[in-house]
Amino acid sequence: MFDVLDMGASGLMAQRVRMDTIAENIANVNTTHNAKGEKIPYRRRFVVLAEGRQGDTDMPGVHVEQVGQDIAPFTKRYEPGNPDADAQGNVSLPNVDLSVEFVNAIEASRAYEANATMLEVSKAMINSSLRIIA
Repeated sequence: MFDVLDMGASGLMAQRVRMDTIAENIANVNTTHNAKGEKIPYRRRFVVLAEGRQGDTDMPGVHVEQVGQDIAPFTKRYEPGNPDADAQGNVSLPNVDLSVEFVNAIEASRAYEANATMLEVSKAMINSSLRIIA
């Protein structure tokens, strides 16, 4: 009976990870160096979801299987005066497309809302059932 609450909670957690990953992509749209200071641009990340709960895929729900990196090529921009430019004057920029990220953010937000609504409805149904029984 309470599996439905676990399903909704797993959906909320999965969508939260998606939104965090999307926010990280948007925040790093102009990052041209990695954490070590090397001239390696930020690489877009994405979340892969899988059915079932973490550790027990036979149970209903969803979980984050992995957070992968997009292997698409970096964007090149001609800026010969930029200190990050190569010998030809091109700067490698992250492979993050803001329009794609905004669409993904809206989708993740709506999925989060749907899971929250499902939890509210399920809770109301359980409360009604308990009132009928008592």
